[in-house]
Amino acid sequence: MSNSMSVWDYLVFLGMLLISAALGIYYALVDGGQSTATDFLMAGRQLSAAPVALSLTASFMSAITVLGTPAEVYRFGAIFLLFGITYVLVVVITSEIYMPVFYRLGLTSTYEYLELRFNKQVRLLGTVLFIVQTILYTGIVIYAPALALSQVTGFELWGAVVTTGVVCTFYCSLGGLRAVVWTDVIQAFIMVAGFSSIIIQTSNLQGGLKTIIRHAKEGGRLRLWDFNPSPLQRHTFWTITIGGTFTWTSIYGVNQSQVQRYLACKTRFQAKLALYLNLLGLWIILTCAVFCGLSLYSVYRNCDPWTSHKISAPDQLMPYLAVEILSDHPGLPGLFVACAYSGTLSTVSSSINALAAVTVEDLIKPHLNSPSQKTLSLFSKGTSLFYGILCIGMAALASLMGSLLQAALSIFGMIGGPLLGLFTLGILNPFANSLGSFIGLISGFSFSMWIGVGAHFYPPPPERMLPLPLSVANCTVTRSTHLDWIRFPEQLFLMPWRSNDFKRTPVMDNLYSLSYLYLSALGTLTTVFVGTIFSLLTGGKEQHVDSKYMLNVKEDMTLGNFKKI
Repeated sequence: MSNSMSVWDYLVFLGMLLISAALGIYYALVDGGQSTATDFLMAGRQLSAAPVALSLTASFMSAITVLGTPAEVYRFGAIFLLFGITYVLVVVITSEIYMPVFYRLGLTSTYEYLELRFNKQVRLLGTVLFIVQTILYTGIVIYAPALALSQVTGFELWGAVVTTGVVCTFYCSLGGLRAVVWTDVIQAFIMVAGFSSIIIQTSNLQGGLKTIIRHAKEGGRLRLWDFNPSPLQRHTFWTITIGGTFTWTSIYGVNQSQVQRYLACKTRFQAKLALYLNLLGLWIILTCAVFCGLSLYSVYRNCDPWTSHKISAPDQLMPYLAVEILSDHPGLPGLFVACAYSGTLSTVSSSINALAAVTVEDLIKPHLNSPSQKTLSLFSKGTSLFYGILCIGMAALASLMGSLLQAALSIFGMIGGPLLGLFTLGILNPFANSLGSFIGLISGFSFSMWIGVGAHFYPPPPERMLPLPLSVANCTVTRSTHLDWIRFPEQLFLMPWRSNDFKRTPVMDNLYSLSYLYLSALGTLTTVFVGTIFSLLTGGKEQHVDSKYMLNVKEDMTLGNFKKI
């Protein structure tokens, strides 16, 4: 498709980038600049609930979500809306179990906890796994949406990749966490505005929301309640609420990118309030994304652009629709592009800031002899710049990886589950010791990696995926080749490699067909189980653990939610 972007569209996009860069400059200068590591990495621990809540929402919803979730709904139906239940469980678990312990200890890096509770070796392993996972994922988050948008809108691919990467690195390196949080606030509103432009314009063209919902119902897209208990079916009520809870708790509960934000709040009450306000933001974004998916189906129910070869991948559906229905309104296609790249900026900026925090706190600071705050601040800014450049380089590498992009996305889930299990052992199990937990982490990671990689080589059969039919009845040109739904970004464990030449075994048809949402749960539970067993076998019962490293409901209530650390 030829370039349909106007000058106004480019101006809207550039305006979003300039506002982000300006905030970086502002927070580099305000209040004497980011003179200490605490100021730079933790915003002086003086943030309030509202901006942190919006930042949590924006960084959680990457551009892959902006492009992928509507495509998911278009192809598999609105059962994705059940993630709204998952988000409730995740926020409650995070705010009541993990956040109180981390906040009480006044941590900067989540992985500091691992040394306090276990030892340096466990901390180092956790830090390295986080860095690897985050760099891989961030490179993909920069490249994947840029590729999808460029192929549909004509937006220059590498110009967008480098520009967004440079702007993100710029405001992260100058303004620190304050700049990251406040740019996230703006980007959250841009994301909602972009989604809204699609929903409103589609509603106008189709004759109202009632028509869109009627089309979705007729096309079988409104089937929400599937209580099939099989763990092999990709999306059911159980895989989404149980598996999804493990998956997203590994992000909200223990992942540095999210934890760092609510630990920067000025009181524990503000941190907890930020998490619950963020829940409202997650519901709004989820609802908008699902309605965009239903809008996609309403417009293309009789002529699917992917099946008819008008686009080459499902992740291009949303930009294709945006250009088609918004091109008569100068600036609105640019607003949607800004919406997608806002997701990229918010995710990448949180990743860069988190990588800087764990590198300074876990890898640099322990080797310095009583460093000054100014020295640590310089190291923080330098590592932010380093990781920004590295993530742009990773985006370039992602462009050469082909089908391995899906493998890299899978690694994000494979690592998150075992790390959640490791922190769970420390916070909830008084018998867990360093040796048992180390063995548990290795076991959980190995098991998750085995199942995840196996699922790539031997993907689940179509009856486990339950794709809904697509029509080309009103298309003049259609594709004659067989379709494989393999490039959908949110679909972590679909097939990137063909395996038709292999005879499928029971292991392939069952173990490797486990729903991708259960992979994190598998890693968590394996880590907890193996870690507990080996801890008990190696003297875990005899050790004494300071109560401040454990969940202590009575102590937390005594301290009070309003008390500052």
